[in-house]
Formats: sequence, structure tokens, C-alpha cells
Amino acid sequence: MQLKHLRTLLSPQDGAAKVTCMAWSQNNAKFAVCTVDRVVLLYDEHGERRDKFSTKPADMKYGRKSYMVKGMAFSPDSTKIAIGQTDNIIYVYKIGEDWGDKKVICNKFIQTSAVTCLQWPAEYIIVFGLAEGKVRLANTKTNKSSTIYGTESYVVALTANCSGKGILSGHADGTIVRYFFDDEGSGESQGKLVNHPCPPCALAWATNSIMAAGCDRRIIAYGKEGHVLQTFDYSRDPQEREFTTAVASPGGQSVVLGSCDRLRVFNWSSQRSIWEEAKPKEIANLYTITALAWKRDGSRLCVGTLCGGVEQFDCCLRRSIYKNKFELTYVGPSQVIVKNLSSGTRVVLKSHYGYEVEEVKILGKERYLVAHTSETLLLGDLNTNRLSEIAWQGSGGNEKYFFENENVCMIFNAGELTLVEYGNNDTLGSVRTEFMNPHLISVRINERCQRGTEDNKTLAYLVDIKTVAIVDLIAGYNIGTVSHESRVDWLELNETGHKLLFRDRKLRLHLYDIESCSKTMILNFCSYVQWVPGSDVLVAQNRNSLCVWYNIEAPERVTMFTIRGDVIGLERGGGKTEVLVMEDVSTVAYTLDEDLIEFGTAIDDGNYTRATAFLETLEMTPETEAMWKTLSKLALEARQLHIAERCFSALGQVAKARFLHETNEIADQVSREYGGEGTDFYQVRARLAMLEKNYKLAEMIFLEQNAVEEAMGMYQELHRWDECIVVAEAKGHPALENLRRSYYQWLMDTQQEERAGELQESQGDGLAAISLYLKAGLPAKAARLVLSRDELLANTELVEHITAALIKGELYERAGDLFEKIHNPQQALECYCKGNAFMKAVELARLTFPVEVVKLEEAWGDHLVQQKQLDAAINHYIEARCSIKAIEAALGARQWKKAIYILDLQDRNTASKYYPLVAQHYASLQEYEIAEELYTKGDRTKDAIDMYTQAGRWEQAHKLAMKCMRPEDVLVLYITQAQEMEKQGKYREAERLYVTVEEPDLAITMYKKHKLYDDMIRLVGKHHPDLLSDTHLHLGKELEAEGRLQEAEYHYLEAQEWKATVNMYRASGLWEEAYRVARTQGGANAHKHVAYLWAKSLGGEAAVRLLTKLGLLEASVDHAADNCSFEFAFELSRLALKHKTPEIHLKYAMYLEDEGKFEEAEAEFIRAGKPKEAVLMFVHNQDWEAAQRVAEAHDPDSVAEVLVGQARRALEEKDFQKAEGLLLRAQRPGLALSYYKEAGLWSDALRICKEYVPGQLEALQEEYEREATKKGARGVEGLVEQARNWEQAGEYSRAVDCYLRVQDSGNSSLMEKCWMKAAELSIKFLPPQRNIEVVLAVGPQLIGIGKHNAAAELYLNLDLVKEAIDAFIEGEEWNKAKRVAKELDPRYEDYVDQCYKEFLKNQGKVDSLVGVDVVAALDLYVEQGQWDKCIETATKQNYKILHKYVALYATHLIREGSSAQALALYVHHGAPANPQNFNIYKRIFTDMVSSPGTNCAEAYHSWADLRDVLFNLCENLVKSSEANSPAHEEFKTMLLIAHYYATRSAAQSVKQLETVAARLSVSLLRHTQLLPVDKAFYEAGIAAKAVGWENMAFIFLNRFLDLTDAIEEGTLDGLDHSDFQDTDIPFEEAEREEVRDWVLTVSMDQRLEQVLPRDERGAYEASLVAASTGVPALPCLITGYPILRNKIEFKRPGKAANKDNWNKFLMAIKTSHSPVCQDVLKFISQWCGGLPSTSFSFQ
Repeated sequence: MQLKHLRTLLSPQDGAAKVTCMAWSQNNAKFAVCTVDRVVLLYDEHGERRDKFSTKPADMKYGRKSYMVKGMAFSPDSTKIAIGQTDNIIYVYKIGEDWGDKKVICNKFIQTSAVTCLQWPAEYIIVFGLAEGKVRLANTKTNKSSTIYGTESYVVALTANCSGKGILSGHADGTIVRYFFDDEGSGESQGKLVNHPCPPCALAWATNSIMAAGCDRRIIAYGKEGHVLQTFDYSRDPQEREFTTAVASPGGQSVVLGSCDRLRVFNWSSQRSIWEEAKPKEIANLYTITALAWKRDGSRLCVGTLCGGVEQFDCCLRRSIYKNKFELTYVGPSQVIVKNLSSGTRVVLKSHYGYEVEEVKILGKERYLVAHTSETLLLGDLNTNRLSEIAWQGSGGNEKYFFENENVCMIFNAGELTLVEYGNNDTLGSVRTEFMNPHLISVRINERCQRGTEDNKTLAYLVDIKTVAIVDLIAGYNIGTVSHESRVDWLELNETGHKLLFRDRKLRLHLYDIESCSKTMILNFCSYVQWVPGSDVLVAQNRNSLCVWYNIEAPERVTMFTIRGDVIGLERGGGKTEVLVMEDVSTVAYTLDEDLIEFGTAIDDGNYTRATAFLETLEMTPETEAMWKTLSKLALEARQLHIAERCFSALGQVAKARFLHETNEIADQVSREYGGEGTDFYQVRARLAMLEKNYKLAEMIFLEQNAVEEAMGMYQELHRWDECIVVAEAKGHPALENLRRSYYQWLMDTQQEERAGELQESQGDGLAAISLYLKAGLPAKAARLVLSRDELLANTELVEHITAALIKGELYERAGDLFEKIHNPQQALECYCKGNAFMKAVELARLTFPVEVVKLEEAWGDHLVQQKQLDAAINHYIEARCSIKAIEAALGARQWKKAIYILDLQDRNTASKYYPLVAQHYASLQEYEIAEELYTKGDRTKDAIDMYTQAGRWEQAHKLAMKCMRPEDVLVLYITQAQEMEKQGKYREAERLYVTVEEPDLAITMYKKHKLYDDMIRLVGKHHPDLLSDTHLHLGKELEAEGRLQEAEYHYLEAQEWKATVNMYRASGLWEEAYRVARTQGGANAHKHVAYLWAKSLGGEAAVRLLTKLGLLEASVDHAADNCSFEFAFELSRLALKHKTPEIHLKYAMYLEDEGKFEEAEAEFIRAGKPKEAVLMFVHNQDWEAAQRVAEAHDPDSVAEVLVGQARRALEEKDFQKAEGLLLRAQRPGLALSYYKEAGLWSDALRICKEYVPGQLEALQEEYEREATKKGARGVEGLVEQARNWEQAGEYSRAVDCYLRVQDSGNSSLMEKCWMKAAELSIKFLPPQRNIEVVLAVGPQLIGIGKHNAAAELYLNLDLVKEAIDAFIEGEEWNKAKRVAKELDPRYEDYVDQCYKEFLKNQGKVDSLVGVDVVAALDLYVEQGQWDKCIETATKQNYKILHKYVALYATHLIREGSSAQALALYVHHGAPANPQNFNIYKRIFTDMVSSPGTNCAEAYHSWADLRDVLFNLCENLVKSSEANSPAHEEFKTMLLIAHYYATRSAAQSVKQLETVAARLSVSLLRHTQLLPVDKAFYEAGIAAKAVGWENMAFIFLNRFLDLTDAIEEGTLDGLDHSDFQDTDIPFEEAEREEVRDWVLTVSMDQRLEQVLPRDERGAYEASLVAASTGVPALPCLITGYPILRNKIEFKRPGKAANKDNWNKFLMAIKTSHSPVCQDVLKFISQWCGGLPSTSFSFQ
């Protein structure tokens, strides 16, 4: 994640004005910022400010600044904002969808403590934390709040997870608590999660972990259950401050934490499953970050700061341009913003499961998005912004996508077709098919919705080349399968998904109706076919014919045109449909009959009038006939009867047309007579029901209207007499009997004797009915009637007649019933038996012939067996006690459980015969345990064992055998059986038998005997794994002996004996096989060794050819030489590799050297061209003569090495003299130098160096000095000694360097001495430039050990005045520094003074600083907050300086909320007329008039101080350039107000002046442009009420209530100003409820008029300006009321008083001796230039 600064949304201020909270809306369109002023600013997504609104306090009496906004969040629909405040309330503001919509409060939730943080994770649910530690939930739907959980600790942070289904709260005690609304199946725990080391003010919930940080400057990542995943510790970083806030990206893959001037970015690495820190974003002077907000699409991050700034950053992992048309911005691993560069439209592609988006492609004519993650597939339509994410296992990018259908994406992968509907996160369907051609798949998704169907999603595809499957994608089942005899090469559904067209490879076109499952071949030799868009019309080409089906419901009716070319396309638009045909080289358009096409569309739209109009224009053809039929059916359903009548007329169905014509006449007549729809008339509805043959509905409609005659007439007309009579009976119709007679006569005339009999029976004439039944040949009906009536049974002749007819008709059961009824049981029983009515026979026998019951039950059973009802027969046989028959019936009926039940009741002999039969059944069902039990019961245990054996269940067979046989018999049985199996070649069965009796060795022997080694090995591995390897080896040897080498190889290799395999093939001369085995089974070099042996066995040219072929010639030569086969090596090199000969000679020489044959080795070395090796051999053996000989003869360059070798030997023997001589002979003085250095003989080393390598002398000297230094004190002494040596030798530069290197922290005097010596030598002997370098090096070192004076003296020796001064300053020798500057370079005097000042400042010695720099000292006092000291010191300075610091102090006091102290400051020091002070004076005035508790006598001195300061200011302004300026006028008004307030307080202290105090309160109302208007009206109202002026009190207090309500609502539009017309009161929380109650009480009092009192001018008595004339009057100095007469004027113009009021005031002073009133008089005297002459005097 990279952060890039885009723009500053809100500029920071100079001081602290922190952004308290910020939020992005869910739809990314709005961004809200809440400032320290409690104002919410709204920005659009481009960062432009569009709107703002002010928040409001919970209670206005505490003022607008009584709270802070601590939390803010948008609702999920982005139309509301929740504001959490510290005054214990949450307000929800409805801001609307458009900019400028009115902001209204739609919810408020009052709490018990301050709201500290807030989230809005889901619709209607606001979650917030309180200062008391509770986390609560506010429901905006119910307007109620409730506690989710409570802690005892302040909630410092609250965050939600990415889905908004869970919340996390951080508390001041470090606790982090988790709560889920829905854990989404994660199974994560709720409750206290972890205890963080400090309050987790910065808390973020990412996808994979939780990040927390705070004031300890450590960031900790916690796992899902609270364990620590990672810790990032910045506590040791001095640049890092505490972490104040954190935010997770919308995708949860990144977290940003804010501190001071820095944003830290962490990204989750899915590969490593850890957090990785990106480069932090550092911004100087940003100050503390107080709020963070991340845009919901992840593309922007906004940062709010302590100084009120809001910065916007672009967030992006990476960007790329796709085909120069799209910009892909990866804002997170799982989120990509796709932007169309030409249109500017944006689509946010996001994995909802948090998977990383790996690749984004734009396919399908650059309209469709395809992106992969590790687990899902993302698809989208850029035009409609519909996106889908489906689960998808990666298949290596082998998917193929088809975008032919605008609604659905088709994906082919590994023989599977998956359909994804854009905008749906589930696959629409998935089917198996191998056919990827889009022409072999058809999908229809709601393309043309029909009436009555909401969703229509259908798929047709090929299952195989001849089978088409049709699937309903909504229900997910197959709705049709078409099996065809030939291969299908094209198919397509119609738009409604009800018809399927397909063509086979023989070019035959078929239509399949999905509802009726019928297939019709509609065209041969079809070369082109297409549905007409927006209709069910079909166009196809057959050779030179264009075929059109206008009504696909009648596929046999086709319209054909002759064409001379091939159809290439179809176009529909502009009210016509054209088929484009390529004829020769030109395109010809054939226009289709749009009316016929439109007919289908009209039908679908339900516009039948339009459809009729189309059909009227057409001639009657088979197509139009089908259309008329369709229209007639639909028109009837829609009750459009005139259209239906027209349709039937067109179709020639005269009867229906005539019937409908009559119906329409009725409907039209009703419509004319009564208005409305005639089709709703009952006769019309009944006739339509008759037309549909729904006569019952027609009857119901008639009877509802009591139209009985019409209902009967309908039935009579239809010859439905029964229904007619039922209606007549139900309604008591008088013609009922006539109807019945007519009906009977009609039945007899039409020879319907049965119906006539039923009619007579219904009328109660039984004999006549029986006669008719018998006549009709229905004796059963006659018998039923006789049985139901006792009087008929008494007629014996009639009964005999009926019974005879019944027996004749073989209706024995009914005859039996009749015989039983006439008490003839014998004949009844016989008849029942003949008729097989055994149930009745048994019941009768139980009553009359009990003995016969058993026989009857058996006969019944036999009958059921004959009828194949064996299961029914079982119980009857049991009843007849025929057990054998019952068992056989049960077996025959396959009622096995019943058979077992019966068998268990029989004796053993009877049952034993049948048990095996049942057992065989259970054995066939593989229910062997039941079968075993049954075999055992039938004494057939052997059969049970055979059953288990045949089933291969040897263990059960063995277990059973062991139960009933001796173990040795079982063993013999099994072994015998196994041997039998072995003879039959059934080795596996034999093996199982051997294993069952625990004789696996016999099985192994069997397999070995039959040479079935694989099975043998298998058994050995299973039963003797320890012998497996030996068995393989043994078999290998046996097979090798038999010459079965391939098989032997397998077993050797299984025994891991590849060498044995190689040796076997070598022994057989099969070198190729040996080489193969070695190559595949041996190590890296095994095959090379085999090839070498193979070549060696061949020898000569054959060996060379073989090794060349295998590419091993050179390797074999090396191998031969390495293995001391030098003859073979020389032979190979001689034949093929002559360049290898010297190498072989060298190896041979080395071999001889190892063998101690040095002379032969010498010869070989020389042949190999390596005489130096021979020299080294002799040197190694210290045969110096031989070495010298060979070197001089063959390698002169080695002579020196021989000498060096000898020298080394001499050195080992400590013979340095000899060694030095040899090395100098070898011209290697450097080695001699090295050896002397190693031996520590530095003097000899320096000597050699001086003589032979003088160029290295200096470096050697330095090395010697370093060595000396390393040796500590000894080293320092060495350096000093060396320096003295250099000094004595006149090498002063080297001596100086040595002295400068002396460093001994334990001996500072030695260091000083050495450094001073170095400086002395450099000054005396070295050039000036070097002097300065040495002194500049020595000076700081002397200062470092506290020798400041010595350093300064050195600097002064070289005229380095500045450095000398700095040295004195460093040593705090200020007098010396000043003296040096004064005497040597006066330019530095200011520098020394400045440094001295800084020193005094830093040391805090302000008193000393005063004497040096007063202003600096005063600034330091200010900085330290010593204001009293500052002002005291400033007082001693000039007036300008004093008032600068007085103003600073006053500003400080005002900020601290101590305006009274600031006022006292100006009382004491005066108020200068500096324009820069004006704001201070105004602020003091504003704070004084706004402060509570000042409306009393005790407040006099505060008001007097304010008055005196303003008077002093006005006097000063008169003398300044600001005289008569607007500011001056404003301060004069403030002075007047302050005078009124002071005079009011003074008057309140004297009882007789209370009306004066009230008048002053009323007079103050004219200055509400400078006073808090609500406070002024309140005080005036209360004062008026106190002195009994109830009219005025009522108006003023009513005004006060209106003002407080308007302030709460934030608008003054609703104020009524009518009471204050014609006054000079401008039209612009106290005990408010008490005031409200009083106002309501007074308003109910009819005595009061809501009118202000007026004076003689006709104006309001306290108004200075007369409304009628506009003439102003002077205000009275005592009351503020206008002076109309009895004026007392003062010396200063414009100052006057009402005589009565003045005298009253003077009298009050005289009587009360009030000091405050005297002070008022004193001030008036000052202000007005003296008092008027008066007879009163005061002492």
C-alpha cells in the first residue's frame, strides 16, 4: 500500500483546533468532517466542499460550547449522520440524498454519561461507547437504546469488522472486548479478548488480525483469539510519539496508524501470514493526527490533524493501464478499481471473501470483467455495473469464456459448463458437457416475460452428440431431454424458453415443444435458421426457399418465398423485419409480413383488438386459421366476447358464434340500461360457463340471482332432467310433479329402464322399480332395493324371483345376502362358498355352523393361493391350523420373517426341513448372520460353513467351524480344502484358507512351488517382513542360476543389491544391461565405473570407440590415472587424447613421489613439463642440493624459492643472520622485513627497510607506532620515546605526529605536555600552514580535558582570535573573552554579548539577563509563565513595552477563561488606544456581559471596573488617530452599556431605586446587538415583573422563550416581531420552565393586554426615537429612558438626565449613604465634565 498526497481539503489553523472526527458515506459520494467548532462540513467524492451544518447541545442552558463531538458515522444508506456528543446525547441528522437538502434531527438518544466513540455497522443499529465503560446499541427504528455489555473502564476506541457483523471496543484499562451480531460461521469467541499494555486508542480490526497501539509507542498485532502475532516497538525511537488513531482498509488487508507528523502503513502478507511495514509517510508540521477515515472503495484516505487540517491521500498498491483504455488501481490485495479512461466511469471490483485479486482481464469487446483469486472468480458487466463472485478452484487458466449472452457468462472448464448471471453471487447452474461451441448452447434469462410468469431462466445444451438436455435453472431440474438419431450441430431456445429448435448434421430442422414433450421435423436441407427478435416467428432457408413460420404453434403451416442466394442475416427495426440475402455480389432485403409478426407480439402484450385488426387484413390460410383459434381462446379467457364472436365467425363455428352473438346482445343491452361492463351480468357469466360446459357453475350463477326457471330451462334444453329436478326440489317449484312425469315418460320412450327404475325408487315405488330393474337385466339392483326395505322382503314370491335371477346371473354373493336376510342360512352359506365370498361365509358359519369355520378358513386360504394372494392366505391357514400350508404360503409369498415366526412355533422335525430354504434367501441377500442362525436351527452347520466359504468370508467360516468341530479337524478340513483349491488353480482362495488357519508358510510354499513369486513376496512382506530382503536376494540368485536374468534383476533391485545385478550382467558378458542398471540405480558415477570396466575388457581401439560413444573417454582416462592403471591410461591417451599425456605423466609422477621413488618421479615431472613440481618435491624433503640442481637445469625461476625455503629453515632454527643472507641472495628483502616484524625485531626491520626498501619506511614506521599504541601504557611510552628520537634526529614533522598520537585517559598531564610540545615544535620548526593545522588539532583536545586557558593562549599565538574567544566562552571565562574581543578584534564584542545572553537564558538566570537584554528577559519570563515578574519588570520600562506584555498577559488570561483578571490588569495599568488591543477590550466586554450572576448589587465593582477601563480607553481614543472612527463609536456604546450595568447594580443595593434598576434593564434592550439577546430579555422581564409592570414582563419573557426555542432550532425565521414594531429594540438558560409556566399563567389572565406602555408621543415609553416623527430624544444618564421634559444638562454635550430621576437618585444617596451610588455620581462627574449645581451635598 502506497500513500500519495492529493490535496488539502481543510487548511490548518495556527493553534490547536483539532478535527474531532471524520466519516465516509457507504456509497462513496459524501465525506463528513467535524471541526472543533462542532460544525459538520460535507464534501463530495472529488474533495469539493458542498454543504455544512451546526450541531446542537443537549441543553441550551449550558451554552453552545458545553460539549465536544466525539463520534460520527453515516448510515448504511448514506442519507443520515449519527453524532455522538460529550453532553450525554446522540443525535441522528437526516441529511437527504442531494446536496442542500434540509438537515433535520430524526432521532435522539439521551445517555447517562459522555459518548466517547460511535459506529453505524448495520441498518437501524448504532453502536457507541460511553465514558462510564458501557458499550450500547441504539435502534433508529424503535428509537430506543440498550446496553450490549458493560465494563468499569472508559471506552477509548470502537471499531467494526469488514462485514459490519462484529464490533471491538478498547478501554482505558487496556481491555479489548469483542462482540458479534453474527459470527458468520467463524466460531470465534466473544467477550474480553486481550489486555493491552496501555489504553488502545488506536484500534483496527483487519481481516486476519487485530492491531492495537497507544501511548507506549508499541504496535501489537493480535490473532483471532487474542494471542500476540507480532510486535512493532518504536519506544526507543526519539522521533516517534504516541499513536492516537488507527483505521483498517475496507478490504481489511492494510492498516494505517497515526501519530505526530507520521502515518505508519502495515500490509498483510498472505504468503507469509504476517504484517509487513511499508515505508512510513512522514509530513513535517502536520502535528498530531486526530482522525482517520478510509473511503469505502479503498481509493482515498483522509487524515485530520490537531491544528484542524484535513489532508487527502491516494491509496494504491499498484496501478496499470490495460490496452490503453482502462486504468486498473489495486487499492488493496482484494480490491481493484477499474476506470474507463475514455468515459471516466468507475467500477469497484472486490472479493467479498478477502482473497487477493491475482489478475484482471477485460474481454468480450471490452465490456466484461474477469478476475481470479486463489479461491474465487470475479465477473462483471461494465455497462450495467453488475458484478458477481463465485467459488472457483483454480484450473491453471484453462477456462474458456463466452460472452454472447448479455445476461449470463458461460465458462467452460474440464468438460463442465458453468453459467453465472451478472449481479448474482451464486452460479446459475452447472452441467457436464464436452461441447464448447456457443451454437450448441442456448440460455434464456427473462428475455420476454409472459403473463403469469415472473422468472424464466432456461438452458439447453448437448449431453452428447445426439442428446439435448433442457434445464430449468431456477428450480435446478431437467425439464426435457431430446434424444435424436443423428448428430446435432445447432440449437436455440425461443425467447420465452418454451420451444427448442435444433438442426442435425443431415441439415434437418426440428422443433421441440417443452411442455408437451413433442418433437416435430419442420424442414429438410436447412442451411440457415433464426428466431425473429422479440417474437416467436421463425425464419429458415431450404435450398432456394425462404421459409417463415408466423405461428410456431402450427409448425405444419409455413410461408415460403423463392430466393436466389444465401441468407446472411436478419434485421428488425423501424416497424419492419427484413431477411438479408446475398444474391450474386449484392445484398437483397426480403421484407416479412410485419402484421403477422405483430400478431404474435400483440397476443403476448394482451392487445386482442390490435391482433383482430391484423387478422382482418389477412386472407384465410392455414396460418391465419391457427391464429384465429389462438385469439378466440385468449379472448374468451379475457372476456372480450365481441372479439371471440368474430373469431368463431371467421373459423366457421356458427353455433358458437350464434351463442356468443346472443350473449353479446344481452351484455350490450345490460350495459345500455345499467351502464358498466355488461360481461359482469349474471346471464352473460352463466352463458360463458355453459359455453365451457361448466353447467354447475352456470346453475350456481342463476340460483344466486334466484333465476330458478332459467336454471331449469338450461337443464331441460340439455336433457339433463336429473339436475333440473334437483333444482326444482331444492327450490320447491310447483311444476315438480309434471317434470317428474315428463322425465319418466321420456325415459320409457327412450328405453332407459335402469334410469326409470332409479326414478321410481327415488319416488318410493319399490315394486315398480324392481320390475324395471329386472326388465333391464339388473337383478343386483333389485336385490339391493329389497334388502333395504323390510316390506318387500315379506313378498316371498318376489324374493324367489330375484334370487333365481341372481343365481342365474352367477351373482352368488348378492344371492347369499338375500338368503341370509330371509333366514335361510344353509342356502346363504352355499351361495357364499360358490361366490368365493369367504369372509361372509365365515361370519355366517361362526353364528350358525361353528364346526364348518375351520374348513372354510382352509378353503379361503386355498382360494387366495389360487388367486396368487399368498401373503393373505397365511393367516387363514394359521386360523385353520394348517401349519405346513401356512409355512409354504409364507415361503411362496416371500414373507420370510413370518415364515421364521411360524417355524419357531413348530416342532424341530417339522421345521428343520424349511429352515435351510429360508436361510438360502438370507444368504442370497448377504445377511449371513441370520442365514447362519437358520442353518444352525436346521442342523445344517456344514451348509453355513460352505455359505461363508463361497462368500469368501473365511474368518466367519473358521469361527463357526471352531465352534462345532475340533481344532485339528478344522485344520485338516481347511488344509484339505486349500489343497483342493490349489489343484483347481484357485490360488487366492487357497491362500485365504491357509491364512485363516494361520498357516501362511504353506501359502508361501505353494506360491514358490508354482513359481508365483509376486504372490510369494507379497505374503512374505505381510507375514515375515524381516525376511523380505533376504527372500528377494534368494529369489534373485535362484533366477540368476536359472538364467532368468530380467526377473533376477527385479528381485536384486528390490533387495537394494544393484551391484549384484551389475555383477550378474558382467559375469554373463551383458555389459549394456550392466551399464543400464548402474546408470538408473547406482550413484552419480556408478555407470562411469561400469563403462570403464567394459572398455578395459575390450581394450585398444574398441575401448576408445565405446567410451567416445558414451561420452566418457576423457573421464575414463582420468579414472584410469586416478586408480593407478597408468598403462591403460597411456594407451587411451596415445590412441585418442594425446593432449592428456602430460597430465597422466604428472599423475604418475605424483604417484611415484607418494611411493618414495623420487628419481623416477623427477623424470616423470620433467616429462610432464612440470620441473617446478620436482623442485618443490625436493624442497619438501629438504634435499636442497637436488632442488638446486633441478631448478638451475630446468626452472631457473624456482632458484629463488629454493633459497627462500632454505631461509625459512634457518629462521626455524633462529639463525637470523643466515636467513637474511639467503633472502637477500633471493632478492626478497620484503620477506626478511616480514620475518623480522613477526619476530618483533623492529630495529632490524627498520634497518632492512631503510637500506633495501626505503619507500615503505613511513608505512612501517606508522605500523610500528600502531603496535606501540595497542600495547597500552607501554605503547604510549614507546610513542613518547619514538617522538623524542624523531625530535633528536631533526624529523620534527614525524615527532609532532607522534606527540599528537599520544592518548592516555588516565594521565591528562602527560597528554597536555605532549600536545603542548607538538604545538611548540610546529610553531618553531614547521611551515605556517602546518602550524595552524597542529594548533587547530591541539586546541579542541586541550578544551576537551578542561585546559581552556592553555588552548586560548595557543590560538592567540597564531592570531586565531575567534577560536581564542570561543575557548574562553567554553570555559565560561566571560571577562577574558570580552577583554580579548575588545583589545584584539572589536567586531566580536557583540558576538560575546549574544553568547552571554544565550548562556544566561539557557541557565535560567533571568535576573542577570535583565541587566543585559530587558526584552529577552521579559520574553523568558513569558515563556516560563512568570507573568507577575514579567509585568513588574516591564513596569520599570517604557509605556510601550509595558503594554505589549500587559496585552500578552491579558490574552493569556482570556484564553484561560479569566477575563475578570484581564480586566483588573487594565484597571491597574490603563487602557491605551492601540488598535491591536481592540479585540482584547471587546472580548473582555463580551465575556463580562455574557457571564451569569452579574444581575445583582454584588456585581457593582466588576461593572465599575469595566466602565472605568472603557472610559479610560475612550479618553485615550479622543487623543489618538482613531478618534471618531467606527471603533471609537463602538467603544462609546460599550461605555454607555457598562455605565447602565454599573448604575443598575448600584440601584439594586437601595430599595427605593428598584424602579430605576428596572428601567435600566429595559433600556439595555436597545443595545442587544452587543448583548446576549436572550439574557437581556430575561433580565428585563424579571425586573419588570418584580416592580409589577406585568404587561412588559409578559411581552419580554414571552420574547425570551421564543428566542431560546429559535436558538435550539437554529433559525430565527419563526420569530414574531409585531410586539416590537415602533420601538428601538432590534429584531434579532435561565429558569426557563419557571418562566414558561408564568407566561402561560399570565396569558390565560384576561386582564393583561399584550401591548407595551406608550407615552405622550404615542411611542413606546422606553424608545428614544418617536416612530411617528423620527425625532430622537436624549437618554437619561440615570435610567436610560428618553428625556421628554424637566431636563438637567451637563457640561459635556449630549449628556443629560431627567430631573425627577436625578433628584430621586440624589435623595436615595442622601438617605442611604450608599458608597456605590456615590461612586456612580463621582463617575458621572468625571464623564460629563462636572455635576450640575444642586442644593444637595454629600459628605
